[in-house]
Amino acid sequence: MIDSIHEECGVFGIYESKRTDVASSVYFGLYALQHRGQESCGIAVSDDGVFRHKRSDGLVSEVFTREELSRLGSGNMAVGHVRYSTTGGHSHNNIQPLVIRHIKGNMALVHNGNLTNSAELRSSFEMSGAIFHGTSDTEAIAYAIVRERLTSPSTEEAVERAMPYIKGAYSCILMTAAKLIAFRDPYGMRPLCIGRTHDGAYAAASESCALETIGAEFLRDVRPGEIVVISKEGLRSIQTHCRDDSRICIFEYIYFARPDSVIGGISVHQARIRAGEILAQKSLAEADVVIGVPDSGLDAALGYSRRSGIPYGIGFIKNKYIGRSFIQPEQHQRENAVKIKLNVIRETVEGKRVVMIDDSIVRGTTSARIVKLLREAGAKEVHVRISSPPFLHSCYFGTDIDSEENLIAGKYSSPEEIAEYIGADSLAYLPVEELGELIGMSSGYCDGCFTGNYPVDITGAGRKNKFDEKIHREIVEGADG
Repeated sequence: MIDSIHEECGVFGIYESKRTDVASSVYFGLYALQHRGQESCGIAVSDDGVFRHKRSDGLVSEVFTREELSRLGSGNMAVGHVRYSTTGGHSHNNIQPLVIRHIKGNMALVHNGNLTNSAELRSSFEMSGAIFHGTSDTEAIAYAIVRERLTSPSTEEAVERAMPYIKGAYSCILMTAAKLIAFRDPYGMRPLCIGRTHDGAYAAASESCALETIGAEFLRDVRPGEIVVISKEGLRSIQTHCRDDSRICIFEYIYFARPDSVIGGISVHQARIRAGEILAQKSLAEADVVIGVPDSGLDAALGYSRRSGIPYGIGFIKNKYIGRSFIQPEQHQRENAVKIKLNVIRETVEGKRVVMIDDSIVRGTTSARIVKLLREAGAKEVHVRISSPPFLHSCYFGTDIDSEENLIAGKYSSPEEIAEYIGADSLAYLPVEELGELIGMSSGYCDGCFTGNYPVDITGAGRKNKFDEKIHREIVEGADG
């Protein structure tokens, strides 16, 4: 999918029993999670309670040169983060890890997701004297934990006490001087898992693919609502807030996660294959070749080809040296990026009826450009198949789905009208009632962006419910001056 959807970030943490080069381990973990955020990144290292950290704009490989990793030095724990901000939400103060020094000690926090009550929390904390330096929800989570830590015997108990009033989606890793703590919201909307290396180090990550990069064996997912505490005593689980009715974001399987990851015991690759098979069952087109839009459309295209019997072909070559086209927050920058990101293999499509599989359509402008590329390469017909239902609603849990008035599925009343807009001969979506078939369950996932049915109350929530970044920056810079 090459449109304006993104998921905000990926998290990684490691705990070693001895002092070692933990920064490099986090580097490799973040490298594997780069697809989750390509705008900024950071690593914090704990060396017997002494914290060193580096945060900056850019890709992991750009920010963390050999010299920068050397400056972070050795330690026994480290956490890292890759991030993509929403439009207007980019600020150096929002880059993670968020390092906090408070009366009970140091901590570094990384977070994936969005809170639905961040504005309420910020207002409450500010009324009691808190000073916020950025606009991310992560600061609100950090203040909640710090406030509870003042009267709690341990950081994990502070987390346990704070979780009931932190609403929304959060998968977090928290590092203190002595512990690594991984915790997940009670609905488990964003993924988080733990693994162990052959020499006994524990790691936590957004996706299992990141564990493999450091030679860690996947142990299990962090349960929704669970707090996993890793220390010199080993691994301990607190399950006070665990619940059975989890709601993992279904779009993790359709688009966000890497295909070699396993989430909730389900292969992302197989889920996408299944999406393509369902599309072939429900919306078969008479065609000569099936192609997928890199990267997440490729597996679905393979599934469509297998079920339909239409030959699979490689229709696009992707420029591997630029990030996803939405890494530039402004729309005109995204449109320019599409021009250099994909090249059509003419031999695959020229003179043929083509089925093009993509994972979603948001505004429709990018889909129209891709269809035009196929026409210019000589495609006789272009039938577009989408491996998700149409986006009709905003997301409040960490996915930058545009406001409803900008979503193409809300502007046009039928797939036929959208097909005409993007220049396709036909268009079909994955039926919303078939979503559960992707992961083999009828419930246990969040599909709010498709149905408007959200697992938690979203009254007063929204991505725009944060301070306006421009105004906030002017206030901060004015105060500094």
